[in-house]
Amino acid sequence: MPTYTAPTRDMKFLLHEVLELSRFETLDSFKEADADMIDAILEESAKFAQDVLTPLNRVGDEHGCVRNDDGSVTTPPGFHEAFDHMRENGWMGLAVDPQYGGQGLPGILGLACGEMTSSANMAFAMYPGLTGGAAKAISIGGSETQKNFYLPRMYAGEWTGTMNLTESHCGTDLGLLKTKAIPQADGSYKITGQKIFISAGEHGMSDNIIHLVLARIEDAPAGVKGISLFIVPKFKVDENGSTSETNGVSCGSIEKKMGIHGNSTCVMNYDDSVGELIGDENKGLRVMFVMMNEARLGVGMQGLCQSEVAYQNAVIYANDRLQGRSLTGPKNENGPADPIIVHPDVRRMLMDIRSFNEGGRAFLYWLALQEDLEKYSPDEKVRERADDFLGLMTPVIKGYLTDIGFANCVNAQQVYGGHGFIEEWGMSQFVRDARIAQIYEGANGIQALDLVGRKLARNGGRALMNISAEIDAFVAENEGNEAMKPFTDGLSNAKGKLQMGTMWLMQNGMSNPDNAGAGSVDYMHMLGITMLSYMWARMAKVALTKIEAGDDDPFYTDKLITGKYFMARIVPNIDAHLAKLQSGAEPVMALAADRF
Repeated sequence: MPTYTAPTRDMKFLLHEVLELSRFETLDSFKEADADMIDAILEESAKFAQDVLTPLNRVGDEHGCVRNDDGSVTTPPGFHEAFDHMRENGWMGLAVDPQYGGQGLPGILGLACGEMTSSANMAFAMYPGLTGGAAKAISIGGSETQKNFYLPRMYAGEWTGTMNLTESHCGTDLGLLKTKAIPQADGSYKITGQKIFISAGEHGMSDNIIHLVLARIEDAPAGVKGISLFIVPKFKVDENGSTSETNGVSCGSIEKKMGIHGNSTCVMNYDDSVGELIGDENKGLRVMFVMMNEARLGVGMQGLCQSEVAYQNAVIYANDRLQGRSLTGPKNENGPADPIIVHPDVRRMLMDIRSFNEGGRAFLYWLALQEDLEKYSPDEKVRERADDFLGLMTPVIKGYLTDIGFANCVNAQQVYGGHGFIEEWGMSQFVRDARIAQIYEGANGIQALDLVGRKLARNGGRALMNISAEIDAFVAENEGNEAMKPFTDGLSNAKGKLQMGTMWLMQNGMSNPDNAGAGSVDYMHMLGITMLSYMWARMAKVALTKIEAGDDDPFYTDKLITGKYFMARIVPNIDAHLAKLQSGAEPVMALAADRF
């Protein structure tokens, strides 16, 4: 059975040594989060992930969720008990507002714990993950009454949450949605319609499920300008929060999916369900996109998580599996063959994955820190800069990390050879689970279009200019440091190619929008490679400083080896992406539609 060991050493390295969270000890949420507390929380989260959730991952895949005759859903064996464990130990309220019952710790710490949960059991992690996203949407768009009523119960895990956007005839194009909302005399609305692909839509692990539902009020404007957002509980509740009869909300069926079988992905039916408006009429998308942006960071993390757990198991197999002899002579002379980790191609696959995992984790944590700074910094310029980075990098986190994360799962499966294709080894599940991350919360092609079509030009391109200036300053600061040369050279190369790609889009995207569309995914990957290069250069700087100071922890030497691999073997991919981007739309659009 596959295993998982939380990479707490790497997490502590990033939080304490690279990002230096102690610098922010005067900010709200960071005041109580000293190094000892952070480490203690990471270790406890690791125990929960490893001991409770990892054994249930295979269970969830094999058993799945079952819709009962009465419309209720039974989650896989052990899931309910694990959810109780999570709730009782306060994990769902770790990094949320104390005003509503949370512990008020930094969001970056919550994300690190979320990484462990998702790596151990992606399907399970979606239940609390969606609850957090729904709660954040209420916290941003809800009234004080709504926040005081719903948030404490959701942060405590008593109630869970979902997001309901998609309908059978519309996915990305939400302007086509048909779910209707009819105003009532008491200020509520009757919601009627059907939603599909609703993750965690029905289950029995919480006392109530708070559905956030996009719907169109009667006589609302057509398209996206006429969409409102509503809170629709599974059970009706009184002013004290006590639940009563069902609220016209039912699970019509559970989708039969490629992966994440342990999560109940439902077709949800709303039949005159009582809902309450969040925010203003016809302004629902603004609030829902708050939740979606939160979810996109979580989905990007899922790509990293599945890559991490697949890598860990592939390493174990590569060290155990005896097959053939090393090209440079036997390494296991007393055995019948050498372990396959001696073979360069196996090492290539493993190093591709490892260098991505460690660089991707740094990128993800760096962006999570921006979210904390945007929320808590007293400096308006710091908040502005952090908000710029969040806007620019969220589609990259979602698209790049899930594209490469899925490819890494496939390569980890490849390390197993034929055994990787056999279910009992567990690698198939990582591949199947990872696949959805490229699709939901906005397919990766949509993320790329959002990046080049809107995010790059936002505020006159200020975010990209700021990160470019930051990279230039880092390179200049380390000029002449011979030990840093592989990292600064690689980073400069990546940043230079990204700049060429940006200029090409500026010159050719406006005259023919198809040029931007055809090159958008390549550009997204170019920005992803550049950011991981920057993260690797920063990590290398810390590792070199530690080694020069006499620290003989092999962790730092391993960092340098892995980082040099990324610069030598991964960064050159940016040249291929640039060449494809600069080929323009003509090769992509030339073949007539009826000739496909």
